[in-house]
Amino acid sequence: MDVNILIQGGVDINAALELLGDMETYNETLQDFLGEINNKLEKIKEYKEAQDMDNYAILVHSLKSDSKYLGFTKLADLAYNHEMASKAKDVRFVIGSYDALIAEANRILEVLRNYTSGTKAPTVTLVANADNSKKILVADDSNLIRSFVQKMVPAEYTVLVANDGEEAIKIVSEEAVNLKGILLDLNMPKVDGFQVLEFFKSNGLFANVPVTIITGDDSKDTVLKAFDYPIVDVLNKPFTESDVRNVVNKMINYSSVK
Repeated sequence: MDVNILIQGGVDINAALELLGDMETYNETLQDFLGEINNKLEKIKEYKEAQDMDNYAILVHSLKSDSKYLGFTKLADLAYNHEMASKAKDVRFVIGSYDALIAEANRILEVLRNYTSGTKAPTVTLVANADNSKKILVADDSNLIRSFVQKMVPAEYTVLVANDGEEAIKIVSEEAVNLKGILLDLNMPKVDGFQVLEFFKSNGLFANVPVTIITGDDSKDTVLKAFDYPIVDVLNKPFTESDVRNVVNKMINYSSVK
């Protein structure tokens, strides 16, 4: 694969490598992106047509985060504008600028088709050779984020994944005794991260399962609201490999002395 294809296509590969570290990790993360992008774009279209701005905001937020990681600067900027507009319930802006968003997404996909075969990488649920009594849960609606975090968790830990808060609550209910920590996105469909935090609070789980928040929300109010709960830390998107390792180690250390 010729990286010049990406560069000539307007991909900021240097910015992406600052986050992902090397081309091997970049290519693996790219496969995760390709594995879910068509479904994500279909959902974005569905929520736009239904004028469901709440769920639309969640999906374009996820597209923005993925694009930042992979160096799709223009697509990230367009998705950010749509995120802000949908949060403000500005349906006119969303509908009026939707074609520009999709056109840029399709342009990026054409660049990627020239760069790689686009074969979907299989989703890994558990880390090989892990100890089933030592588990960490990653709850995020982005497959790219889930897969990236999985690669950063120490190999002796089993990594469980949840697509949304509803799945996270189900896994926590079944696995709480073995969970050494949870990385929890705040901005998810169906049941969001704050609802999961309320579940933890009402069931007295914070003392046993350390929680680190994942967020791409730049609002200080959102972060302050998260610290109303006894969480361990906040991991701000876009984050690097060292950021992930630091918060995972912090949760593991917290868990080992609880």
